[in-house]
Amino acid sequence: MEERQLIYDWNNEGGANGAFDWTHARVDLNDETLRDGLQSPSVTDPTLDVKRRLLHLMADLGIVAADIGLPGAGPRVVDQVRALATEIRDQRLPIAPNCAARTVITDIEPIVRVSDEVGIKIEAATFIGSSPIRQYTEDWTVDRIVAASEEAVTYAVKHGLPVMYVTEDTTRARPETLKALYGAAIACGAGRICLADTVGHATPDGVRALVKFVKEEIVKKNDVKIDWHGHRDRGMGLINCLAAIEAGVDRVHATALGVGERVGNAEMDLLIVNLKLLGAHQGDIRKLPEYCRLVADAVGVPIPVNYPVVGTDAFRTGTGVHAAAIIKAKKKGHNWLADRVYSSVPAEEFGFEQRIEISPVSGLSNVKYWLERHGYDPEDDEACRTLFDAAKRTDRVLSDEECHRLLSA
Repeated sequence: MEERQLIYDWNNEGGANGAFDWTHARVDLNDETLRDGLQSPSVTDPTLDVKRRLLHLMADLGIVAADIGLPGAGPRVVDQVRALATEIRDQRLPIAPNCAARTVITDIEPIVRVSDEVGIKIEAATFIGSSPIRQYTEDWTVDRIVAASEEAVTYAVKHGLPVMYVTEDTTRARPETLKALYGAAIACGAGRICLADTVGHATPDGVRALVKFVKEEIVKKNDVKIDWHGHRDRGMGLINCLAAIEAGVDRVHATALGVGERVGNAEMDLLIVNLKLLGAHQGDIRKLPEYCRLVADAVGVPIPVNYPVVGTDAFRTGTGVHAAAIIKAKKKGHNWLADRVYSSVPAEEFGFEQRIEISPVSGLSNVKYWLERHGYDPEDDEACRTLFDAAKRTDRVLSDEECHRLLSA
């Protein structure tokens, strides 16, 4: 039987309106790990060498843009931004750098300075709050926000920087406010605007409604790009990125492992996994595990065992029914089948393999498979009984060392 006949894919049905054709989706990825990711209150700031390595991994993974810092935070960040921009220039990395900046000239000036010193364009991601709750808290008026935005964008454009104008808390801002702010920024020369779900408020329907409004009522026929930047306070960072892409944004932001402010941003690694499986990402993904491990080790945020794809349990089972199906697929000499019979993510494509363990819920198939994989006779009844009985007495998966010790007793 042909492989395509073994999985009926409801994802491609789409109801009366038809499914979104992901193979024709064209979206760029902007990595926020080195800026928003490092705003997590629990991370350690990585060394400059790690940050340089991370830029190379981004390029390898097909990520085309990266936020390399907020130089307005002080001289140390300015020095690191300069070093990272120099790495991009000297190594000819296909990464377009950008830097975050409040809509004040003192934040934008160091971006101008570094851009001039290094000799490459650095996009100024100028941000300011836009929601009524933020305006009330700060005692801001819309006129004041518009004036600050105009001054900042004009300064950046005058000094040769491309500008991405970001409204914080876009997903809780009034339509008329967004029209005023984005309209002013575009009139002053911003070539890109960013819709930010700063506190992770949006649902996928909210994302689609917002993007539709911005495209139809603000951008219209202007040659202005639209970005989406979302957090995961309600656990919807990733799905909102996909909704934004379906709605027609040009670029989405995310961070490695979802690290970031509070509970973090959309997960870049999982975004790439989904885009790859949907046919929308053509880049090489073999270095995705290295990208995740590098960030986890460098920032001090361990990868949970049940984290998709790169967690230690992602392709690991101790359950008898699951293991039996995987083993039967392997016996058919069909790795494609074994990789998918109990997994929607093919382990082999990401440099992993299906792992079968022995646990309290295992069957004899688990035991025989383990014996064969470790050089024992899988038909040795005594060995099978020894491991099977031990598994039924324990409360967890038996380690390889425990199994070897039991068999040598």
